[in-house]
Amino acid sequence: MLVPGKAWMAACARHDARAAAGTMRGSKPMTGETGMTAISNWPIRQGRDTDGPGIIALIASCWARYPGIRMDVDGEMPELHTLATYYSQQDGALWIAGTDSRVAGMIATRPLDSGTWEICRVYVDPALHGAGLGHALLDHAERHAIAAGAQCLTLWSDTRFGRAHRFYEKRSYLRHGPVRVLADISNSLEFGYAKPVNGLELLDIAAATAAAARLADILVACVQTSASLEFLPPLAAGKARAFWHQIAADVGAGRRALAVGWRDGVLLAAGLLDLATPETQRHRAIVRLVMVHPEARRAGLGRQVLRRLEQAAVAHGRTLLTLETRAGDPEEPFFQAEGWTEAGRIPDAISGAEASAHAAVVFWKRAG
Repeated sequence: MLVPGKAWMAACARHDARAAAGTMRGSKPMTGETGMTAISNWPIRQGRDTDGPGIIALIASCWARYPGIRMDVDGEMPELHTLATYYSQQDGALWIAGTDSRVAGMIATRPLDSGTWEICRVYVDPALHGAGLGHALLDHAERHAIAAGAQCLTLWSDTRFGRAHRFYEKRSYLRHGPVRVLADISNSLEFGYAKPVNGLELLDIAAATAAAARLADILVACVQTSASLEFLPPLAAGKARAFWHQIAADVGAGRRALAVGWRDGVLLAAGLLDLATPETQRHRAIVRLVMVHPEARRAGLGRQVLRRLEQAAVAHGRTLLTLETRAGDPEEPFFQAEGWTEAGRIPDAISGAEASAHAAVVFWKRAG
């Protein structure tokens, strides 16, 4: 789960069906011919109650890929017969991707409370996985919820649906809250996922693990545009993922604090605070990293992340903060503008991509 913040305190109502074994690709919709053709062949429209048989067939085809999952429509999910009415009665909406004769994909959303909307029943025909249809459906539902005032988006997904989990994590959803027990004929357990539309949060180990793939993508992009971080370009994706998995372990052990930020529902920024200082320096914490995706810079996210780390340091009883950055980089005046004081410079402390060396600037700041 995420470390509780006001956007994450909204209660999540019980979802009466498993979230989908959804669709998989990268963090952005496919633009190749195959993906575009698949999407154009299956236009998205408002769902109708008459879609019931097609909806049931679609869900059955998705669940058939997972041994042990059983389907009892009349006993456990009678609303599937009139699903459009079911969601409209809750001020929600249902969309179908397909034709009058075939349902190829589906998604629904409904309001819960306090600006929180739930994404429900994300399913795509297994034969169309990887074609971009799941992203198109989720775009549809997210836009609707945000236009209706959603500040936080949540969903549930069966613990067996690993493919769906990777899809949601690429879409900036992170693990949130305890595992839910449905007590159904399939003995289903569900992971909760959530994300704010805009905002910052401190992550616990479950959320940090879920964020690893997305954070790796951001880190690779940042290293490619600047060598002032801990890595030299080009940074391999596997190495970046391993780095963030280790960070998640450190978060779980209390050695680090990890703050991340979203803009328009996309995770775009992160910061690391090192709490594992020697026993003679328990009053100190070290800002190890502040990164913002290159496409989202100069919009205030980096400043927000840094300030969130400073707040985290105070919450851990730290009164002195330090950090290092490469001399001459844009980060140097950035930290100065945030009230950090230069303590000195270390010549040739940071290696560049072409065997060059750069000075490191050491900054400090009182916390609290």
